[in-house]
Parts: sequence; structure tokens; C-alpha cells
Amino acid sequence: MSFLKSIFEKPWDYQGDDPNLSGQEIGESLHPKRIALRMFLAVIFVVFMLFIVAYFIRMELEDWRPMPESNLLWVNTGLLFICSVIMQWTRGAVHKGLQNPVKYGMVASGVITLAFVYGQLSAWEEMNNAGYYLASNPANSFFYVLTGLHGLHILGGLWVWTRATFKVLSGAEVKAIRLSIELCSVYWHFLLLVWLGIFALLSYT
Repeated sequence: MSFLKSIFEKPWDYQGDDPNLSGQEIGESLHPKRIALRMFLAVIFVVFMLFIVAYFIRMELEDWRPMPESNLLWVNTGLLFICSVIMQWTRGAVHKGLQNPVKYGMVASGVITLAFVYGQLSAWEEMNNAGYYLASNPANSFFYVLTGLHGLHILGGLWVWTRATFKVLSGAEVKAIRLSIELCSVYWHFLLLVWLGIFALLSYT
């Protein structure tokens, strides 16, 4: 009877006291938050792919004037890569139940992510000061839209990071926020891959 009950159990009806631990009980891959993140990442991927397709189509017209490459974008790419590595390291610390390394990892990843956002804003300022305005050329518009859209998703991830980090610094058990940190790491890895695609597009076309 317990076997049949487990087959027909509905994960989305789980009413446990700690939603971060429910994934372990009903199957981590079926946790509603994991499914929601996968769907959200799929939507983000489609949106960026549509922009990239539009980019290639638009660049074939005669009025297209590519923007010069900013060295700041290389620095920002390095920052986001380092942040992704730290997130993965923090995720490993969570699995080992190491409280202090998790705290350090979460704080460090947030600081570096904010540095990335600041670096992107600095790149915008650099381009504006050089006369490459948003509406002066279609290539400029795509640069600001693509980097801005990516930045908005970074800020959205920082909201989840803030909640998880606050819990860690408040003394919450590592196991209680395991799922939140794991989802943060997946999200950061995904945004790194998206950024690498955008960076390659802007640098070599």
C-alpha cells in the first residue's frame, strides 16, 4: 500500500514545515521549485535566442554600424565566471554541511555579482561618452538591449540570493537553505552561459 501511495503522491500538494527539505522526501528532481526554475530558464533561453536571431537579420542591412569592443566587457566576463565558480564551491560546501564556508561563499558571490553589474553600467557610460548612444544606430540599440536584459535577470537572481544569504547570516541551518543555494548556483551558471553567448555575439560580429 505504501508503494502505491508513493506512486500517486502529488509533489505540488506537499505541506511539510520546511519546503527546502521537501525535495529530499519526494524526490529532488520533482521539487516544484526545481521544475519552476527549469521552465523559467527555458523561457529566458527562448527570449535571448529570438533577440540573437533578430540581431543576425538586422545586421545584414546597410545602416548597421558595429560598436567598438570595450575592454570592460572582458573584465566583467571574468567577474561573472569567478562568481559562477564560487557559487559551485558554495554548493559543494552546502552538501558537506559546512556553515562558515557557505556564509563566505554567498557573501563573496553577491559582492562579485554587484561588481559585474557596476562594470556593465560603466561600460554603458563609456560607450555613451564615446558617442555611441542607444538610438544612434541599430547595433547600438542591440548592445544596450541585450546587456540590459541580461542585467535585469542578474538583479532578479540577486533578490533570491539576498533572501538565502540573509537566512545563512541569521544562523539558519545549512540544510534548511540547501535548495535555495542550489537553485542560485544553477541560475548563475545559466546566466554565465547566456552572457558568454552575448559577449561572443557583440565581439565577433
